Amino acid sequence: MSVESFTPTALQFTHGAAHKVKSLVDEEGNDRLKLRVFVTGGGCSGFQYGFTFDEDVADDDTIVEREGVSLVVDPMSFQYLAGAEVDYQEGLEGSRFVIKNPNATTTCGCGSSFSI
Repeated sequence: MSVESFTPTALQFTHGAAHKVKSLVDEEGNDRLKLRVFVTGGGCSGFQYGFTFDEDVADDDTIVEREGVSLVVDPMSFQYLAGAEVDYQEGLEGSRFVIKNPNATTTCGCGSSFSI
């Protein structure tokens, strides 16, 4: 009988995303705020990404720190986000946080929903 171990792949938090989070946290004047990334059912592809600012961190949350700010992911969402990159982009379509997810087999045109 063999036993397999699983080591989750880290979630990448880019310089651009960390810089924008820092800017928004500074604007709010609350250094306890963290960017929470989560996955919910819905969207045109089955799952959708969500972003919110949160002061609270649960014991089982995954925390990624960069440049003095934190990104937080709950365990249920992390299983869909392992190995993904959280970035911030500005362009003709506007400014937004985006996720490049290697686990997604399809994504919608706007990039906010995906399927596995």
